[in-house]
Amino acid sequence: MAVTYLIEFQARPERREAFLERLNAVLDAMRHEAGFVSATLHADPQDPHHFLLHETWRDHGEVVEVELHRPYRDAWHAALPGLLAAPRRIGVWTPLRSDRRS
Repeated sequence: MAVTYLIEFQARPERREAFLERLNAVLDAMRHEAGFVSATLHADPQDPHHFLLHETWRDHGEVVEVELHRPYRDAWHAALPGLLAAPRRIGVWTPLRSDRRS
């Protein structure tokens, strides 16, 4: 069953660019995984250091058991404490409907 993660990040102001560079590297790598469906990164128009990542995968178990342990995520996970002003907030959701303009 598909699963969507809503992940909120509050980047340290002085580390904003480093945060985006690291996150973009992970997004570029993960989009090639077989279980990947989609990802959209949002920026808060009121706070340039607040971000929301909307990420959908085919299977939650595969994400937890396989995807989170991919080597390209190691540097990302190690860097997070120095990049973030607060712990990330992760919500797990089950998609019911998805609409896109054709």
